Amino acid sequence: MTSFEFSYMVYDAIAYIVLAFIIFFIGKIVYQFLHRDIDVKEELVKKDNLAFSLSHVGYFVGLLLAIGSAIVGPTNGLISDIIDISVYGLLAVVLLNISVFVTDKFILRRFSMKKEICEDQNAGAGIVEGAVSVASGLIIFGAVSGESNGCMEGLISATVFWLLGQIVLIFTAQFYNWITPYSIHDHIEKDNVAVGVGFAGAIIAMANLIRFGITGDFQGWGDTLMEAGLEVAVGVLLLPVMRFFTDKILLPGEKLVDELINQEKPNVGAGIIEAFAYIGGSVLITWCL
Repeated sequence: MTSFEFSYMVYDAIAYIVLAFIIFFIGKIVYQFLHRDIDVKEELVKKDNLAFSLSHVGYFVGLLLAIGSAIVGPTNGLISDIIDISVYGLLAVVLLNISVFVTDKFILRRFSMKKEICEDQNAGAGIVEGAVSVASGLIIFGAVSGESNGCMEGLISATVFWLLGQIVLIFTAQFYNWITPYSIHDHIEKDNVAVGVGFAGAIIAMANLIRFGITGDFQGWGDTLMEAGLEVAVGVLLLPVMRFFTDKILLPGEKLVDELINQEKPNVGAGIIEAFAYIGGSVLITWCL
């Protein structure tokens, strides 16, 4: 590589980083505009609200993944890349803010997420809301990172896959609640962080499988949806299997349910191990397929 080529790469990298920070700033402004009843500075600095921090960081991680999809995808020159990053970054800002609404109204619909996160400082609720944003970012990453027939088709496919992904995440929440011998809503509302962490891991694991299924050049709706559907089916099988694996191997001699809900202070470490089992299992599957 010549010095000229290296300098050219450095200038491109600086341009991408500056643009990413601009989109982060826009994402912050849009979030504050749509949540005018939440004082972000007060929650993060004055109240030291861990629950809000987990949720808000998840929002920015999702945004980072969406921006990254345009950066790591096929390049057509600096100007074209800047346009792609700007377009998909702004799309992600919109979709991620809708994901926050989806979490409140559909995934953890039995209580107010704003009350739990901002008033009760419920870290279990905060990490779930953050996980849904990360999951949405993963789905957008998979939809955008390959070749498509033009920017407009890329926008349409990213939006459609994000929408289908939200439906799958809602289904995942229902299925996860079904395979657990306790109500995730009841225990998260009781500020059980351990249950929230485990549930967040299940959401991210499913999104990672969806990302894998839709990653690559867009070859048509039929093939891509079939691939994504197969990954979702694998994910549905993964959840009970990895929960059993956690119970019998990762926590030998102890029952996962007892560690999460049947003791005075729920074991957050057990929740982290459960989340790792789901996410680790999804990563292994994507490596093997």
